[in-house]
Amino acid sequence: MQNVLTKSNKLLFVIGTAWLFDAMDVALLSFIMPIVQSEWKLAPAQIGYLSAVTSLGMIFGSLGCGYLADKFGRKHVMIGTLILFSTGNLLLAFTQDVNTFMLVRFLTGVGLGGELPVAATMLADSFTGKTQARMLVLADSFWAIGWILASLLSFLIMPFFGWRITVIATFFVSLYAFVMRRHLPDEYEKTEREKINIFNSLKEIWSGQYLRATSVLTVLWFVVMFSYYGMFLWLPSVLVLKGFTIFHGFAYTLLMSLAQLPGYYLAAWLMGKISRKRILIIYLLGTIISAFIFGTANSEIAIFIGGALLSFFNLGAWGTLIAFTPSHYEAQIRGVGVGFTQSIGRIGATLGPFLIGALLGMGLSISMVFMMFVAVLAVGILVLLFGISDVTAE
Repeated sequence: MQNVLTKSNKLLFVIGTAWLFDAMDVALLSFIMPIVQSEWKLAPAQIGYLSAVTSLGMIFGSLGCGYLADKFGRKHVMIGTLILFSTGNLLLAFTQDVNTFMLVRFLTGVGLGGELPVAATMLADSFTGKTQARMLVLADSFWAIGWILASLLSFLIMPFFGWRITVIATFFVSLYAFVMRRHLPDEYEKTEREKINIFNSLKEIWSGQYLRATSVLTVLWFVVMFSYYGMFLWLPSVLVLKGFTIFHGFAYTLLMSLAQLPGYYLAAWLMGKISRKRILIIYLLGTIISAFIFGTANSEIAIFIGGALLSFFNLGAWGTLIAFTPSHYEAQIRGVGVGFTQSIGRIGATLGPFLIGALLGMGLSISMVFMMFVAVLAVGILVLLFGISDVTAE
């Protein structure tokens, strides 16, 4: 029994590093944006482009790598995505203009977008029932640790050595993952693997028993990623607009990142006690309330409370949706199912940051922008309530 627990924990830790390093990348980009905006004299709309182009790459990475994971195996594809986005991080430090910056971020996004659905699929293949759900939420909790590490790097290195040195530092940190990925489990052989075709797989998830689940999950991933990337990639910039210095924005974001962890751990604890659908509804409702508080906050205390609650609920919703999605697909099409639904979500992740930049550039207030997120999240709750049945607590 102890051997089984040790093996499970080791797998959780190894795969959790996928979320950790992806989060470091996304968080670091959010910290870089205000500095790049000042350095290159960029308009808010241009910053929106910089944020959105990574998510654009993730759209292709999610679907393409999900299919490749079904076709050639999870382990090899996961290592390939790691190489791609790690190399992209290194190249970013040497970009000298906006266009090159965006090209590198697009390629990095392909790797980032590919790694998460493949990691989730690999973990889902290894467990079932409430154990599977808890493992997926706990793996996603490594995202918070990645944000914390990126916050520390930005807080301790960036103000003194600049954003380029900070990016290079994250590249060397991510090299550790190459050692960890050597411990990924060998997969069972699929005798029918050579027959897997992306068009047939897509047709399958959009027909028969999978049609309803795929429809609802694509909407939910769009809503969750639209709200998360829209709000969190702009977070340091929004704090500056609210009167914080960039330096204090880093410290504040670090504190907010710490608030993500209990959100994940509560969701993991609830798995097996109530259904995943109910857990997701609770977290989406909490995200709506938090977005309203943060968007309308005028004092430091209100900003802190709203931001901490936003971290708690929005990331908890993401973790719950990670646990909710793979259980709707059988193993032979799970990579495509998870990858496709997340690729639609990446469209939301692309639109969110871009739309904020455009709206702020048009003169809309931060409060009005955050009310947009409230409305989108409300649509997600309605779709979840009436569009799909409960996944039981077992």
